[in-house]
Amino acid sequence: MDFVLIQFLTGLSSASALFLIASGLTVIFGVTRIVNFAHGSFYMLGAYLAWTIVRAFWDWGGREPYLFVAGVIVAAIVVSLIGVAMEMTLLRRIYRAPELFQLLATFGVVLIIQDATLAIWGPEDLPLPRPPWLRGFIEIAGSRFPRYDLILAVIGPVVLGLLWLLFHRTRFGVLVRAATQDREMVAALGVDQRKLFSGVFFLGSALAGLGGALVLPSQSANLQMDLSIIAEAFVVVVVGGMGSVPGAFLASLLIAEVQAFGIVLLPKITLVLVFLVMAAVLMVRPYGLLGKPQAHARAQSGMVEPVLRPAPPILAWAGIAALALAASTPFWAGAYALTVLVELAVFVLFAASLHLMMGPGGVVSFGHAAYFGLGAYGAALGLRYLALPMEAGLVMAPLFAGLFGVVFGVFVVRLSGVYLAMLTLAFAQIVWAAAFQWVDITGGDNGILGVWPSAWATNKSVYLWLSLALCIGATMLLRRFVFSPFGYGLRAARDSELRAEAIGLDTARLRLVAFTIAAAAAGLAGGVYAYAKGSVFPTYISIPKSVDALLMVLLGGVQTVTGPIVGAIAYHGLFVGILQTTQYWRAALGLSIVLLVLAFPLGIAGFARARWERAKGLEAA
Repeated sequence: MDFVLIQFLTGLSSASALFLIASGLTVIFGVTRIVNFAHGSFYMLGAYLAWTIVRAFWDWGGREPYLFVAGVIVAAIVVSLIGVAMEMTLLRRIYRAPELFQLLATFGVVLIIQDATLAIWGPEDLPLPRPPWLRGFIEIAGSRFPRYDLILAVIGPVVLGLLWLLFHRTRFGVLVRAATQDREMVAALGVDQRKLFSGVFFLGSALAGLGGALVLPSQSANLQMDLSIIAEAFVVVVVGGMGSVPGAFLASLLIAEVQAFGIVLLPKITLVLVFLVMAAVLMVRPYGLLGKPQAHARAQSGMVEPVLRPAPPILAWAGIAALALAASTPFWAGAYALTVLVELAVFVLFAASLHLMMGPGGVVSFGHAAYFGLGAYGAALGLRYLALPMEAGLVMAPLFAGLFGVVFGVFVVRLSGVYLAMLTLAFAQIVWAAAFQWVDITGGDNGILGVWPSAWATNKSVYLWLSLALCIGATMLLRRFVFSPFGYGLRAARDSELRAEAIGLDTARLRLVAFTIAAAAAGLAGGVYAYAKGSVFPTYISIPKSVDALLMVLLGGVQTVTGPIVGAIAYHGLFVGILQTTQYWRAALGLSIVLLVLAFPLGIAGFARARWERAKGLEAA
């Protein structure tokens, strides 16, 4: 019982910090419908700013508790002002763009803040000096429990009570609750949405900054805080129900207690335990514990439908010329250029496979790297345990990934919107944890080495031609699916599920088939990538790899079938070029992404297609 009590209290203190960031995230999403990836960066900034401000206050007036509280509050206010600045200068300009492009913009902000933090505070972890009153313990059931952790455990319920008063006893709170239920109706009643959105970002960013500042006595400020917390925060928000603050509190308790007991009782699955909980909840309650379907959510119309018409002749000839140029590279370029082109061909297929779900299917995946990695591991495991040559491994890769696509897709296609996207992330993290911890089979973080092509394909030129044939050929096959009756049925299911079912289409089966095809195509890309690199690692399944695919599709444009191709070229070109020219490549890449979103709110290919159609319309007129 002593053990249970101590672990329970430990979970309560963790739940408070998790609730602070998750409550801000759920409030922002509930009103603006923006999946704010930069929320974790605000949490990190809260910790770094608190480290600077609290130490300055202590140097001035001694290490008094009230100066620590003042420093934490000032840090939270500064972070809230940064959040408002982001909303006013960036997001306000693209509110009319599809919501996924707003997500892309916030990811660019994440990269900028990471390098800005690195430049200001340096790469080292920054612990806060702890005076005696922060190091104290309390005797509970014969065990020593940190006094500060007990204070944290109380702060969560206090903040929940204050938020309840704000949302139920003030005009601002009533407007927030109304906008969470029906944002368009609130606008129709004359409410200034710009002020409302700015106020919501002020509140949400302040909560994130407060959470980062409050955990500083327990952990050092470090550059990994943003990405490590944002995944857990999204899990809490989705498990609790998007837009529900009480749901976020309940989910924070659930997740934190599961972690507190799981790290002792189930140490081998701690990396994936949170995502297992999320997957189980979403299978039983598709909208989370206390969530409700969003009324008039733009998520249903925010995905611009793909233009299902043949490409203009000039674009087709440009594609043929680009392919011919790539195929001729061995005759005039060096080995490095061949390596880059192989990677580019792989990423084109990787992005095109995700586009099949996002464009015609309307299914957004945050975990598409799972199938890329499964394809790579399928080829590597086939070589390691079955001595399969490269030719058989390249067949094994899409089959292995497609099999898991069927299994996961059965559960995924039952959901929609952010809940569906987060379930794909949960499955991806489960696969990643298995690859990382199943050392006897997968090699763990050491990976599987020696995954080389067959003798006839070891030459870099030959492997480039093979990669172009497989990846570009598979991409064209995916394009063929989009223009087939299957593709039209898939689009019908996305545009109006009720009408599609009324004319006899099995929408769930259509989505499952599309999900499986996309998984198999991503698996083929992973297999080609594995033989190009000669090794396979769990990073192939990681969240950043899934984000790469998402960025490529969005940069190119969801609404055209050429979008993922253009996006892969643009993103990989930016990444390779920037990585070689500057130390702060994240900030440069993030700024490039933000500028591209502002300049091309429908993606590069989408913008070009819109301008071309406008020009054709003017000619006809």
